[in-house]
Amino acid sequence: MTCTTCKTGTYKSGTATVVLKKEDSTIIIKQVPAEICDQYGEYILSSGITKIVLEMADEAWRKGSEAEIRWFAA
Repeated sequence: MTCTTCKTGTYKSGTATVVLKKEDSTIIIKQVPAEICDQYGEYILSSGITKIVLEMADEAWRKGSEAEIRWFAA
């Protein structure tokens, strides 16, 4: 599939680091399965992976984390 951002790259399976911010809190999730543009580095997540990532971030925010680094594990 052609990259929707740069229009020249092709998506390849890999892993990405996802950074989510909410107010003054930052959650970083590493090794997230993603499709990554081989030219630009832009990534896209499947709907299932997105749901898991958002659940992980919500859990950290509920704990009151100001900054947290987590590893993806499905």
